[in-house]
Amino acid sequence: MTDVEVDTERTVVKTYLPAYQKEIWQEHAAELDMSQSEYVRAMVQAGRKGFEADRSEGRSAPTNPGGDGLETRILALLENGQYLSWDTLVEELSNSFEDRLESALDSLQQANQIQYSGRHGGYTVSGGTDGRQ
Repeated sequence: MTDVEVDTERTVVKTYLPAYQKEIWQEHAAELDMSQSEYVRAMVQAGRKGFEADRSEGRSAPTNPGGDGLETRILALLENGQYLSWDTLVEELSNSFEDRLESALDSLQQANQIQYSGRHGGYTVSGGTDGRQ
């Protein structure tokens, strides 16, 4: 099938994996601000590219078990064949990071692990030893 004849009809694919691995994938997808479907599709596509590049050489592609979240997120943003400027990519990626940072700070504050002090101009670990309470 050529690029012009690409079928855009969606279909379901199922896979079975250990519960702990699904949790890891869910956490990573959340960090990347992706749905589970987007995450699995992007990871499979990224993995296929690595294998296809090395198939002619007759050896396996190098692996990166932790993945590279930024590259995966960029691929997801560009997956529809659209062109995005540098500024748009920076904005899209920055928004996602700012949302995740805010969520992480809220979570750490709710767990009483960090606190914010306007007087000191920032965040610190709760119960710091330098008198900041």
